[in-house]
Amino acid sequence: MSGKGKILAVDDTPASLRLLTDLLKSEGYEVLSAINGELALHAASNTPPDLILLDIRMPNMDGYEVCRRLKADSALNDVPVIFVSAASETDEKLMGFKVGAVDYVTKPYQRDELLARVNTHMELHQLRHNLSDIVEKRTGELLESEKRLRGSLLNSIEALAATVEFRDPYTAGHQRRVAKLSVEIATAMGLDANQIEGIELAAIVHDVGKIQIPAEILSMPRRLTEIEFSLVKAHSQSGHDILKSIDFPWPIAQIVQQHHERVDGSGYPLGLKGDDILLEAKIISVADVVEAMSSHRPYRPGLGIEAALCELSQQRGVHFDPMVVDACLKLFNEQGYQLPE
Repeated sequence: MSGKGKILAVDDTPASLRLLTDLLKSEGYEVLSAINGELALHAASNTPPDLILLDIRMPNMDGYEVCRRLKADSALNDVPVIFVSAASETDEKLMGFKVGAVDYVTKPYQRDELLARVNTHMELHQLRHNLSDIVEKRTGELLESEKRLRGSLLNSIEALAATVEFRDPYTAGHQRRVAKLSVEIATAMGLDANQIEGIELAAIVHDVGKIQIPAEILSMPRRLTEIEFSLVKAHSQSGHDILKSIDFPWPIAQIVQQHHERVDGSGYPLGLKGDDILLEAKIISVADVVEAMSSHRPYRPGLGIEAALCELSQQRGVHFDPMVVDACLKLFNEQGYQLPE
């Protein structure tokens, strides 16, 4: 078997299937091919792949139904599915994500873009399966070298964060800057070192769920439609789902899930209020808003730190926890803190 992993390619057009198969093989992947949905399910059941590239518009059983059946199979439901289809309407893409796909590539695709997405999701899939083993193994060596454990854990977290920044160059460094500001706020609030370390790691991967958002939406040079924004809002829950099976010493998955919750209950995905929101998530949400408003985005220039701090002041006790806001404002207004480059 290829060291890069095994991919199942599904397309009812023989020429398209051959082109896709040859492309993946040229990159060193082991490739299984299926020309319809029934054969795809049979192949996946007999030889579970690491990733599935799936057409939508196929006779008898379309790609949506194939994906539903894959997700209903406990032996296959964690295999990432990327739709590769000429179906280009937003509602068709949205349906793809609703049935369980992790990404969507529109035909005709660019070779380099397709391979970049395949490589990213293969790496993420392998990280999800290997990270728990890595953490468990290193934990067993804790008495021998706790420092080495922390270093390995941090490297794994940074690898997860890098998968997002690889697909979204406009926010490259965003998670790292949010993490640094979160640590400063937590320190100013007097939190202990262990809790601060958990906040830092959660902040580094707080947007990892964006791996499931189409790249063209992440870099859209205009404001998003309601449907497009609904896909973006799903990243908090997606991040939780990616991280929940990893046995961290901190509630990383829950922090990531809650970083867009608001103290008045107006946030997402759960609509939590006040003390129902983890303090760690409240800290990251403040740091996230400050960094996002201050920085350039494809659809607008950076608004600057003054606008960000004004937003915090106005939403103190409404969207954001008062103690967290006060600590953040003090950092900038009294201690001269500046966001890192």
